[in-house]
Amino acid sequence: MPRFFVDSPLEPGAVVALPDEVARHVQVLRLAAGDALTLFNGRGGQHGARLVDIGRRSALVEIGAFAPVDVEPPYRITLAQGIAGGDKMDWLIEKAVELGVARIAPLVTARGVVRLSGERAGRRQAHWQGIVRAACEQCGRNRLAAVEPACDLSKWLEALPAAGDAGAPRLMLSPRAGIGFASLPESPPSGEVTLLIGPEGGLSPEEEDAAVAHGFTALSLGPRVLRTETAGIAVLAALAARWGGW
Repeated sequence: MPRFFVDSPLEPGAVVALPDEVARHVQVLRLAAGDALTLFNGRGGQHGARLVDIGRRSALVEIGAFAPVDVEPPYRITLAQGIAGGDKMDWLIEKAVELGVARIAPLVTARGVVRLSGERAGRRQAHWQGIVRAACEQCGRNRLAAVEPACDLSKWLEALPAAGDAGAPRLMLSPRAGIGFASLPESPPSGEVTLLIGPEGGLSPEEEDAAVAHGFTALSLGPRVLRTETAGIAVLAALAARWGGW
């Protein structure tokens, strides 16, 4: 059944117009009056709905009953990702959302090839949030992951709360780390996990030192050096298998 995100309250029995972007998607799918679909607004749960009328540029739906469907993993992860170039960042965000991340922090780093600021940074943030919405529609999540504004790594580290909560681990992938994935606990932590990954060239030694000073533990994935768009997805998938996120 087609699923669509609607950023507004959803009341059973109400007949409402779908946002323009959603109405265009309905038309592309060639849905007709009477067809069923699912709506969610990112606040948890979803509603069944029925198309009442569809015009050239509009669509009306009658909202049905609320269903408290929740497919979130039993842990929260913030993915702090050095901004990757080309289409890699788009792909990485899409897959990270499918794997259950709660928040994405795009970071400008010393070895990164992408520099974002001002209006361009705002456009990219909106673009990435759109990818999050589409990924949630596809994978069945009813809560949207948040995309933070792009930020310089050093400023992002300084803005973090003081480290010290063992239930909220901070992990940094590094090919130089001496601690392996197997050292992580077998059950999910009580607090939010923060996973820091560098861009294509990795984090510089100075950046890794700064992260460690802010409570991050360097973590190795083994003898092979993975690409940035592979590393995050590999860890997120492994944590889902380890901590019951599937």
